[in-house]
Order: sequence, then C-alpha cells, then structure tokens
Amino acid sequence: MQTFRAGGKGGQNQNARDSAVRFIHPASGAVGESREHRNQIANKKAAFERMAASKEFKAWHRVEVARRLGHLRGIEDRVNEMMKDIKVEVLNEV
Repeated sequence: MQTFRAGGKGGQNQNARDSAVRFIHPASGAVGESREHRNQIANKKAAFERMAASKEFKAWHRVEVARRLGHLRGIEDRVNEMMKDIKVEVLNEV
C-alpha cells in the first residue's frame, strides 16, 4: 500500500495530506488506486476494492486457488501428455 498527495480539486486537505492510496499486488501485477475521497480511510477501501476487482487479480486468484486445491497438477499432466507428440523444427534464416 502506498499513500501520496492527490493534488487537484478537493480543497486544502487533499493537497496537504497523503490522502490518496494505491494498492499493488506484486504476485498478479494488479493495481488499485483511489484519490477521489478527502480522507485516507475511504480511499483505502476504494483502492483495495478496485485492485481486487481487476482482471489481473481475478486471473491470479483463480490460478492460485486451483494450485492450492491441487487441480493444477492434473492440468499440467494433461498438457504434457498432449504435447509429447509435437515436434518442433527450427529454421535458421539468414
């Protein structure tokens, strides 16, 4: 979580205090940011909700849940089985 000065419209409180909030989820790359409220608590809530609602976070969450439940191992096995007969040819073009 990062806090920063929002600037712009919103009065002295927004320009003088670190009321804007940014949540970054490193594992997924998801980012949620809020600066429209004059207080940090309201911006924290809005920023977190935006991060959790992002497509990056949702995709990471689906994979992480499947991994923790052990479902990914079966999928990896099926992909490896399907790919065992695929041959790759590399051409060197000059």
